[in-house]
Amino acid sequence: MMGNFSIAMFVSRLFYFYQILILVWCILSWIPLPQNGVLQGIIGAIDTLVSPYINLFRRFIPPFGGLDFSPIVAIIVLGFIQRLIMGTIV
Repeated sequence: MMGNFSIAMFVSRLFYFYQILILVWCILSWIPLPQNGVLQGIIGAIDTLVSPYINLFRRFIPPFGGLDFSPIVAIIVLGFIQRLIMGTIV
């Protein structure tokens, strides 16, 4: 029983971490940042992790009034997927 709990906590934290990455990615897209080698590397890594998932939703959700709502929908869908997976683990 303890093994399932440990796996569930790990999976839950992975989902939470990815949701935070999406939020950081959104915030970084709004802020003009200097062209720093290390900073650009970090931003590039976050973009590499987040963009493929966000682009799935961008295909179906066009920008509305200049605002991109696909990250919000992506986080909501990620929450649903998390609940489904957690329901099967626990």
